[in-house]
Amino acid sequence: MPRRTPLRRRFWIETILASISGLLTVLTLITREWIEALTGWDPDHGNGSLEWLIVVVFAVAAAVLGVAARIEWRRPALA
Repeated sequence: MPRRTPLRRRFWIETILASISGLLTVLTLITREWIEALTGWDPDHGNGSLEWLIVVVFAVAAAVLGVAARIEWRRPALA
C-alpha cells in the first residue's frame, strides 16, 4: 500500500546521517588510515585504537539513526 502522508524533514535527515555513518563505518573497516591521510593527524601513533573507537561510534550512530528514521517512517499521520 503506497504511503499517503508526506514524510517530515526529520526522516530525511536521519536517513542521510545514518547512511553517512554506515559508509564511514565500512570505510574505516576497509582502510583505517583514512583519517591520517585526510588530516595528517595521528593521535594514536599508529596503534589503531582510535580507528576501532571510530568504527564503534559510527556503527552505533548508524544504528540509532536508522531506528529513529524507521520510527519516523512508521509514525501515523496527524489529523
